Amino acid sequence: MIPAWIADMDLPTAPAVAEALRRRADGDLGYPTWLMEPTAGPLAEAFTERMASRYVWHPDPSLVRPFNDLNQALQVLLQIWTAPGDGVAVHTPAYHPFLTTLSVMERPLHPVRLEPDGDTWRFEVPDLSGCRVLLLVNPHNPTGRVFTRAELTELAEHAERHDLLVIADEIHADLVYEPHRHIPFATILPERTVTLTSATKAFNLGGIRCSVAHFGHRGAREALERQPPFVYGSPSVFGVEATVAAWRHGDAWLAETVALLDRHRRTIAARLPGAFGYRMPEATYLAWLEVGRPGMAEVFEREARVRLNDGADYGPGGEHHVRLNFATTEAILTEVLDRLARTA
Repeated sequence: MIPAWIADMDLPTAPAVAEALRRRADGDLGYPTWLMEPTAGPLAEAFTERMASRYVWHPDPSLVRPFNDLNQALQVLLQIWTAPGDGVAVHTPAYHPFLTTLSVMERPLHPVRLEPDGDTWRFEVPDLSGCRVLLLVNPHNPTGRVFTRAELTELAEHAERHDLLVIADEIHADLVYEPHRHIPFATILPERTVTLTSATKAFNLGGIRCSVAHFGHRGAREALERQPPFVYGSPSVFGVEATVAAWRHGDAWLAETVALLDRHRRTIAARLPGAFGYRMPEATYLAWLEVGRPGMAEVFEREARVRLNDGADYGPGGEHHVRLNFATTEAILTEVLDRLARTA
């Protein structure tokens, strides 16, 4: 069985990250001074430096808060800012743990459907009455869409009209392919936006458990400050070390990795047979494949011995799809595509 489903890279760790972790393990494992501070300490500094250098966004480091991962940060925000019955608008198909969160927390999903449009995807914003939050995943998982400035501006207008908190999941921002560009939503609507991000996707650090949130939305920030200081936990020193090392010293590794992933997304287009619908992702290392009918993930697992994500888990619009992780070696990707082609 080839496990091509979970969104971790099948690639080595960036040397700068591995070295930072070794250095910390050989040194001081006591309480860092920043652990007792309300802000994110060195995480905030590394985050703001990266946003300025890569995206021409200059966020205030004093508005950055640490979390263990994006799912935790989302749940915290929904807990402190919304109540059961408050609607959450999300582009669908959608990252399935987010849909599970909305279901368990009783925050009704208001789908903003992504529809095929030639080689890409388009959407029309429905009536968002009854919504309290716009959860924006950009770059988008699972389609790999990178939203344009015009699209983001349209979403900002809807957020203003309906008085929405915008939670912007931008974890895949460093995995955007030319000629596309990531635009932080906070550069368009700063006072309504909480930006969530992490080094875990671009640098393959899922087990590190470290992320940050930038609270441009004053009300959400004040709601968080009213909570007990340690009720939601915090990242470990290893999570902080790895993240800071990745953001400050990992870009050479990242450039090589993105070049490899760019080749892989093109390989998929060249090798998959016409039985698959495939729109080359503009970002991420995830291929969203149209397979014609529901249940094909189970067929591929049983007959091709390749495990993929079942698109039905991703909500409206996902039923006839599977998600393939192509962040692996060329040899393994070739074997995966050959097996899928023989089974289709």
